[in-house]
Amino acid sequence: MDLWSWIWTFFWMFAYVAYLFVLVYILIDIFRDPELNGWLKAVWVVLLISLPWITGLVYLIARGKGMAERSARKQVEYQEYSQEEYRAMSFANPAEEIAKAQALREQGVITDGEFEAIKAKALGSKF
Repeated sequence: MDLWSWIWTFFWMFAYVAYLFVLVYILIDIFRDPELNGWLKAVWVVLLISLPWITGLVYLIARGKGMAERSARKQVEYQEYSQEEYRAMSFANPAEEIAKAQALREQGVITDGEFEAIKAKALGSKF
């Protein structure tokens, strides 16, 4: 094979993988949309399987704006959820963390400066 054959092969492989990503993203969006009832979801999926190029293009044109809005809304929900989880894991009870740090300071494991840093972090843990 010459150089241009390799280039075309890699181009078409890239295009095929990108196409698969678009199909998967459309499927995710179909099932994420609460406005579509079960029958409409089934129709979209059947069309997407039987006529993937045309259905994918029609879906992106017809529902592309709503697709972007749902994705942005879901991203905000993920960020809020992860921040809540981080807060729950890191300093669930500031008084308990300060008591642990106090015990470590009394044992001589940490210095007064380290204790103050832990105390400040526990009391003002904001993301």
